[in-house]
Amino acid sequence: MRFAGYAAIFGHPDRGGDVVKAGAFARALKCGAGAVPLLWQHEPGRPIGRIEYLKEDKRGLRVIARLSEGKSGREAAALLKEGAVGGLSFGYRVREARGEQPRELTDLELVEVSLVTFPMQPKARVHAVE
Repeated sequence: MRFAGYAAIFGHPDRGGDVVKAGAFARALKCGAGAVPLLWQHEPGRPIGRIEYLKEDKRGLRVIARLSEGKSGREAAALLKEGAVGGLSFGYRVREARGEQPRELTDLELVEVSLVTFPMQPKARVHAVE
């Protein structure tokens, strides 16, 4: 199963008050989509597939991924298909930020992308499944 969506939406505060700015992933994306793991609920021991496409566009950080045939990938696919899960999120380290509340994140080290139940950024969602 493949899915597409946004792991980050630019210009909208997340539940913690941070705002990701366009260009924040530019340095991180130079390594390519294959360098970023796809995880289940941010759990490092639960990879669920691979990211095929990862780019910034005008809206945010667009992701296209394929879920694996392993146990965790099959579980994620079933929950995604049923509509029980549909959020996307990303793990990161801040390289550069401005301000306080809201903090504007301008340069991020992208550690992973996760399929999640409760995304930190409410608008970060899966929007297509095939």
